[in-house]
Amino acid sequence: MLRVAVVGSGPSGCYTAQHLVQLDPGVRVDVLDRLPCPYGLVRYGVAPDHEKIKSLQGSLRTVLEHERVRFLGAVPVGPGGVPAARLRELYHAVVYCVGAATDRHLGVPGEDLPGSWSATEFVSWYSAHPDASDAGFLRGVRSAVVVGVGNVAVDVTRMLARGAGELRPTDMPHAALTALAASEVTEIHMVGRRGPSQARFTTKELRELGTLPGTAVHVDPAEAALDPAFADPSGLPPPRRRNVEVLRDWTAPPRPDAGRLIRLRFFLRPAELLAADGRVGAVRFERTAPDGAGGVTGTGRFEEVEGQLVLRSVGYRGVPLEGLPFDAATGTVPHLAGRVLRGGAAAPGEYVAGWIKRGPTGVIGTNRSCAKETVTSLLEDAPSLTTRPLPDDPLPALRAEGVDPVPWQGWESIEQAESRLGASLGRGVVKLPDWESLLGAARSGVVRRP
Repeated sequence: MLRVAVVGSGPSGCYTAQHLVQLDPGVRVDVLDRLPCPYGLVRYGVAPDHEKIKSLQGSLRTVLEHERVRFLGAVPVGPGGVPAARLRELYHAVVYCVGAATDRHLGVPGEDLPGSWSATEFVSWYSAHPDASDAGFLRGVRSAVVVGVGNVAVDVTRMLARGAGELRPTDMPHAALTALAASEVTEIHMVGRRGPSQARFTTKELRELGTLPGTAVHVDPAEAALDPAFADPSGLPPPRRRNVEVLRDWTAPPRPDAGRLIRLRFFLRPAELLAADGRVGAVRFERTAPDGAGGVTGTGRFEEVEGQLVLRSVGYRGVPLEGLPFDAATGTVPHLAGRVLRGGAAAPGEYVAGWIKRGPTGVIGTNRSCAKETVTSLLEDAPSLTTRPLPDDPLPALRAEGVDPVPWQGWESIEQAESRLGASLGRGVVKLPDWESLLGAARSGVVRRP
């Protein structure tokens, strides 16, 4: 019987487990996660007002409730947890599906000023990630600057502009909801270094900005006109053409009665974050221009944009995993069709899927085909992998490493506690925001077997 550990319970991990049980009728899969809650970025990265995308948790749940799949939460792999080498001893194969755990930096002076954050940190806060802290993101903020023009940038811009009444029905943690309700932000600048035809957001998410009550959206027509495709988008690929068509509708002067204004800016790249009153007060941008080859070049002209909050959203990067090879240039684990490569040769029983395999690209659905490729490689190798004897159940050995896994029953107890919390606040489900409350809820409903 093939026994596999899948490290990570986000979409790539769940799709890996799903393909395994579909393609091998005898396999047993343990899905391990550092957090006591499953679903990865679907729980902690999808914006709380995107209920349709968050509903994907239902299909991931079906995978984790399969009779040959076992969820084990609160199991870190690496420093402070189970060493990768030990995990390899307990399973015939280990598939790492850990995503890209850190964000890229701007690399400009002043980036470390108070009030300068990654969009990832802001998302973690309003998504109740237990590692996040209430850092007073919005305290004293009148104007915010979001650097980046992808979907994450659109998400954080929308969260800054949404009213508390619209967010109250979501599962957003109560402290974040309260802070957003008290926000005094009246202007949000979302800034890209290239032109509108090259922005990475999707049209559906972009259009949402124009539907926010009490909020106007404006694109400077002179600035956008620096992009030759803005005047005539007919030659663009359909997704980019639709983006430009939406943006062209926002070149009219903004409504004067709007409570908040979102300004979409283009051809500006950050040069420095400027301090004011001991924190960030503005961003100094250099004006760029198309270089004729799909990129931009600096013009030597600068302008300052006020912002007491700066959120960078310029991409993610994978981080090295203890005990595994790592390509620092790509932020991925070297692999061949999902097989981990050590010194150019496939390492028996070690595999990767998801962002740590291919980099932070694609949408949630991309993980299906990515996981299937890895599982196909694993099952081709299975006859040689299963010749090695294993413990009947790795759980006692995992506990001997100092971890106390949260089983599926513990996750269900967390769900019940979040429902009770929401009811007590007159809301629906409300996420528990910290390790103590999550683990307390998980342990309250679990009967430990000897």
